[in-house]
Amino acid sequence: MKYLVTEIQTFENGAISNPTYAYDTENVALSKFFSILSAAATSKLPIHACMLFTNSGVVLRSEYFTHQEETT
Repeated sequence: MKYLVTEIQTFENGAISNPTYAYDTENVALSKFFSILSAAATSKLPIHACMLFTNSGVVLRSEYFTHQEETT
């Protein structure tokens, strides 16, 4: 089984970037997952997300941060 980590970056203009990384073990994939989330927590992007899933499509974890300014 392979473990995939996809970073989902949403830019101000609505464009999306989604690099994906493949790993042989879940623990190494988790390390990448949390590394991405660490950066996403303080990102300047409006939405910065990450998913960990298997090559059979089973989602194991998914988290996101929003940094959009609130309108009053």
